[in-house]
Amino acid sequence: MKTSEIEYADEFFSFLTGKASAALGRRLQRNLKEEGILITSEQWSLLYYLWVEEGRTQQELACLTFRDKPSISRLINNLEKIKLVMRVSDKEDKRSNLIFLTKHGRQIKEKCMQQAKLTINQAFEDLEREDMLHAKRTLEVLYANLIK
Repeated sequence: MKTSEIEYADEFFSFLTGKASAALGRRLQRNLKEEGILITSEQWSLLYYLWVEEGRTQQELACLTFRDKPSISRLINNLEKIKLVMRVSDKEDKRSNLIFLTKHGRQIKEKCMQQAKLTINQAFEDLEREDMLHAKRTLEVLYANLIK
C-alpha cells in the first residue's frame, strides 16, 4: 500500500469490520423475519454450517464462524430453546458435545437459504458481475494476508 493510500485505511477497516457486515446481518435478519423465520443472522451462520455437515463439535463451529466458545455456547443454547438443534454427547470423547439439527432445523433450510440468496442479491443490486468478482478477489487476498 502506498503512503498516500494509508490515510484511507481507517475508513476501509471501519467499513469492512463494521458497516458492511452489520448491514448485511441486519438485512438477512429482516428478510428471515419477513418469511416468518425468527432467528438472528448469527444463529443463521451456525445453522448454515450444520446444514453443510451435522454432528460438529462446538469447537469446530467456533472456528468456522470465527466466534469464541462462550458465544457459540450461547447461540447453541438459544437454538436448543427454539428446537432447531440438539446436543449429543460424543461417544468417543465424553467431554465433548456434537451438535445436530432437529427435524425442524432441517425443514427450515430451504427457506433460510432463499432469504440468504435474496440478501446477497440485494447487497449486489447495483454492481456489475465484474465488480462483484473483483471485490471477492480483493477480500480473498485480504483474508489470506491476515491468516499467514
